Amino acid sequence: MDSCGFRSDKERVQGEWIWICLVSLWQRWWPDKVCLELLDDKIQAGYHELERDEAACVETWLSAWSDVLRLCDATGIAAIEEFDDRFPLTQSLYNWSQDFENALWNAGLHDREVLQARVAVCEEALQRFPNEDQLMTENRRRALAESYFELGESEKAEELFGSWLAADPRWGFGWVAWAVCHFSPIGSDRPRDYASAEQILLQGYSTPGVRDREAIAEWLKVLCEQTGRQLEAQAFQREAKKLGRQAGQARSEVRPVTVSRSFELEDTSDEAAVVRQRTMLEFAGEGLPLDQLPTVMAAARAASRGPVRHVAKVGRNAPCPCGSGEKFKKCCDTDRLGGRA
Repeated sequence: MDSCGFRSDKERVQGEWIWICLVSLWQRWWPDKVCLELLDDKIQAGYHELERDEAACVETWLSAWSDVLRLCDATGIAAIEEFDDRFPLTQSLYNWSQDFENALWNAGLHDREVLQARVAVCEEALQRFPNEDQLMTENRRRALAESYFELGESEKAEELFGSWLAADPRWGFGWVAWAVCHFSPIGSDRPRDYASAEQILLQGYSTPGVRDREAIAEWLKVLCEQTGRQLEAQAFQREAKKLGRQAGQARSEVRPVTVSRSFELEDTSDEAAVVRQRTMLEFAGEGLPLDQLPTVMAAARAASRGPVRHVAKVGRNAPCPCGSGEKFKKCCDTDRLGGRA
């Protein structure tokens, strides 16, 4: 293909035809092996289906999730970031897996089997990727427990929330999620249990150093409103605003830091190219106090995540590092084939 020297769009289509042939042969010769090209297509097709047919999206994405697990089994991958580095797709596993989880919830409210599939996906992800960042792990735990509640397996959900909060009692949104399952069931016919919900929220609210305490106060306000206790609701609302101001003030005391990324595509040979990422941290004022270093590093890690991945060899389905928004195979990769500059 490098020697073809395509001179027009019509000739360039012939190059795409070669890839279509290769994918078709893959399906015939190795039907039991995961093809990245087809996995990428499944994930993208799911996003198109999500807008008009959520059930079809879930079916497509369950197949894609199965392919992801097979790749992890074949390579011994045990971290989402490791998967994204090794298998650059149009969507990162970090982002897509969360969209997949949300789609399972929305469709599962009308289909018990889909909700059971969500439980299986969350349990599998927690087991396979045990060392993910705190937010990812906490959100997945919430998704698992709320799914059990919605399925009517409240004892299992209570056990999960109880064990997680015993290990980390400062998990503010853990207390909130547990309480909400009791007094604000979304899709089931379970009765509202205001007493249990209030007990859980108050326990979290009184926990020393609990994170997101203002969120707990907000939900206590909602609970009091729903039970006709307006004076208590107003008190919790004032407390939530006060805690919110304090949290905002604490965030403003952190020295401003700007994290920016740029990509450089360096041709090393006819067969490979290296994408180099440059991360710039710019500090305002007098510099950065050392006690703020963890916050800055967290911001830098967050900035490095997303659909665009940097790899030693740019995958054909990876977003082109030039920023065009197209796949690499349809953009700068065509330079060697006589395509656009």
